[in-house]
Amino acid sequence: MKHLTKTALILTLTAGAALAKPPLREVKEIDDQIFWGVVAYEVSEQCPTIDARTLKAVSDLWSLGRKAQKMGYSRDEIKTYIRSDEEKARMRKRGEALLKSNGVSYDDPQSFCTFGTAEIERNSAIGVYLRAK
Repeated sequence: MKHLTKTALILTLTAGAALAKPPLREVKEIDDQIFWGVVAYEVSEQCPTIDARTLKAVSDLWSLGRKAQKMGYSRDEIKTYIRSDEEKARMRKRGEALLKSNGVSYDDPQSFCTFGTAEIERNSAIGVYLRAK
């Protein structure tokens, strides 16, 4: 009986660990999509000749929320991730590194325009959230 109880406990703990969800920041298909939108928004804020495609971004954000829910995340978990100051700071740091690696500088607003225009022309993951004015 002890052996059966021990086996049942091990199976229960193993199953629980298998069902544990990673934090949303570790779900690449969600985190990256939000990141591209954040970078696009920053480009649109810094470059006077580029606008954000806000409706597309909002629509995609809702789709990502639905996808996260299908993956087992609750609305509260999703909201916590989206509104987290820690996550915003992480995204900002990651975005600044990406922009810097592409020659973009806050001291040179035109560099945001050059980067944004190239992303639009490539129809990249960032470019799809931007449009020339």
